[in-house]
Amino acid sequence: MWFDLDGLPVCFPYEAIYPEQHAYMGELKRALDARGHALLEMPTGTGKTAALISLITSYSLANPSRPLHLIYCTRTVHEMEKTLAELRLLFSHLRPEDACHLLALGLSSRKNLCVHPQVSASAASDSVDTGCRRLTASWVRKKADSDRESTPLCNYFETFYAADRAGDLASYIPHGVYTLADLRSLGRERRICPYFLARQMVKHANVVVYSYQYLLDPKVASIVSTEMQKECVVVFDEAHNIDNVCIEAMSVSIRKQTLEGAERNLRHISQEIDRFKATDANRLREEYNRLVDGLAQRGNLPISDAWLANPALPDDILKEAVPGNIRRAEHFLAVLWRLVRTLDELIETGNVVNERPVSFASSIYSLAVIDKITPRFFYDRLQSLLLTLEITDTDQFMHIQKICDFATLIGTYTRGFSVIIEPYDDRMPNIRDPVIQLSCHDASLAIQPVFNHFQTVVITSGTLSPIDLYPRLLNFNPVIRRSFTMSLTRDCICPMVLTRGSDQLPVSTKFDMHNDPGVVRNYGRLLLEMASAVPDGIVCFFVSYSYMDGIVSSWNEMGILQDIMQHKLVFIETPDVVETTLALDNYRKACDCGRGAVFFSVARGKVAEGIDFDRHYGRLVIMFGVPFQYTLSKILRARLEYLRETFQIQEGDFLTFDASRQASQCVGRVIRSKADYGMMIFADKRYSRHDKRSKLPGWMLSHLHDAHLNLSTDMAQHTAREFLRRMAQPHDKAGSGGQKTLLTEKDLQDMSRDAMEM
Repeated sequence: MWFDLDGLPVCFPYEAIYPEQHAYMGELKRALDARGHALLEMPTGTGKTAALISLITSYSLANPSRPLHLIYCTRTVHEMEKTLAELRLLFSHLRPEDACHLLALGLSSRKNLCVHPQVSASAASDSVDTGCRRLTASWVRKKADSDRESTPLCNYFETFYAADRAGDLASYIPHGVYTLADLRSLGRERRICPYFLARQMVKHANVVVYSYQYLLDPKVASIVSTEMQKECVVVFDEAHNIDNVCIEAMSVSIRKQTLEGAERNLRHISQEIDRFKATDANRLREEYNRLVDGLAQRGNLPISDAWLANPALPDDILKEAVPGNIRRAEHFLAVLWRLVRTLDELIETGNVVNERPVSFASSIYSLAVIDKITPRFFYDRLQSLLLTLEITDTDQFMHIQKICDFATLIGTYTRGFSVIIEPYDDRMPNIRDPVIQLSCHDASLAIQPVFNHFQTVVITSGTLSPIDLYPRLLNFNPVIRRSFTMSLTRDCICPMVLTRGSDQLPVSTKFDMHNDPGVVRNYGRLLLEMASAVPDGIVCFFVSYSYMDGIVSSWNEMGILQDIMQHKLVFIETPDVVETTLALDNYRKACDCGRGAVFFSVARGKVAEGIDFDRHYGRLVIMFGVPFQYTLSKILRARLEYLRETFQIQEGDFLTFDASRQASQCVGRVIRSKADYGMMIFADKRYSRHDKRSKLPGWMLSHLHDAHLNLSTDMAQHTAREFLRRMAQPHDKAGSGGQKTLLTEKDLQDMSRDAMEM
């Protein structure tokens, strides 16, 4: 349908729209008009993806003099495919004269896009990358010019290369929407590489859908996203953990195995340098001359060779020439040897060390005689050397690459980082596991270039509360900051706070209570009672893997686990991705056949972040405890200190904020649409306190009635039975009692007319 939104004609690909979608579009339009950033919390299952792409596409079509391009960032390939499916539906409802000029595509790794029969057969992503480089590197193709029969090439890439040189790529990918599967099919049909085709066409596409890392990880962003136009609108969907993503992209951990691997890498590189000196010394001389011109010249590399590029270096550094003491390959190698041996000495310390980058750089200077300026060029200097030595299997050099990444960040940044050396595992102090960690504390370092480069950045999720902390964590000023509620025709969400067991003993995962036998028993009795009362699927989230292992073991000894399995099958998430995927598949099968199942999972785990338990796969979610971070972690302590000093964010405020958003994300897995229904149990007495409860999303709090704030196990069971009985009754899906939850085109016309009359 088409409707008018404050003078903007909007195409929406459905016959009706939710009121909150309409309001969401209105706030988004205000942000686009103001050319500013937005922070929007939209309840899960209310169609924010459809609202986003409809509004931004319509805005672009209505303003041809100010064309907007959309960069839509998702966390997983599954979310990417869902977004592209929504785009395809939208494009089918646009006017033909508009749709025929629009291009939307997804971009992912070689593993997901390669169509070469032999290369794509590899199971590991690194193997696919290496296989691709062996067939596409510039020196391999140059060698093939003189010896085509014995030098295999990728015919798909050769087609791409010829089309790119001729400026004819657009003819290979007509306008429309292309999922990853579509790109692979196109590649096979036209005999062209879909990966490199997508890489080049993202600069010309109206809508690009890809992973967070393509914008936030500086090593990846420097390859893919540097040429994106300033007029692009960037959307980070499911962005409740965006600060952690930024920090992880800028942090590096070095262990003993890393240093041992780096030494092997250096010996291999040394052998290659000696070989080139004997056979092709001119290449080393050319590299030396190129480095004198500065790092910015690296941008002229062939696309097949530009798989690695500069990390987050400021423009003034890119214009500098590489220091003379590392221009020659053998000199650079000698400096790396000194650095690796120095780090090997430091990691053997028996004491915990916590230093700022400047102090640590001074230590490196005194021990390895490497000045503070030179390390910032290490990462790029290494990539140049690997290309010069014609090394395609760069993945086997990951250890020395990590060392150079570490050194470059140390030499570049003076604030926002800590170097922490820990000789023992922080959770098991009797186990020696030495590590040097360069920990980033300032999320704004990774995302600030995005805010500065693009005119509008939208950060959105269903669980952003408390929303006021994100501008401080990311150091930006949104022009729009809004949290929406969910319009419903029935109370299909039933959150409860359970504070005690049937024996009236309080339940909590506080440090002084989490191993208490009474708490463990009451948690087990809660799950047992719910398993007997709630049909289909139940999902349980624990605060950590260690706590889950301990409590499940205790339930087994008490006989509670066997009683639970009389009602439902039990499946458990593990750190192994393959095991967890298999457990999820079997969990769904158990729910599909009517047997029902319980899935044990962990806050901050894979299941909590990206798996939906819609419909009968999740009628109840239990959050056992408050998922605070491990507060004795040296990295967390350093980050809390930095937040307090730099952004005046108090320790307690941040820890509560982080725990609340993780708990909200866990329990939010149960509701994925308005037609769905489910219950949420916050099983910890601390949730009854206003300071904890108030930080949950408003759309959850609006359904958390006072009568459900202080329940015991038997009261929760009674509430669950009443809720399920109520959900079994027929209801008016369009809305009744004067409150509409679906707005038709006529309703929107009436609303627009009433607004004009006012």
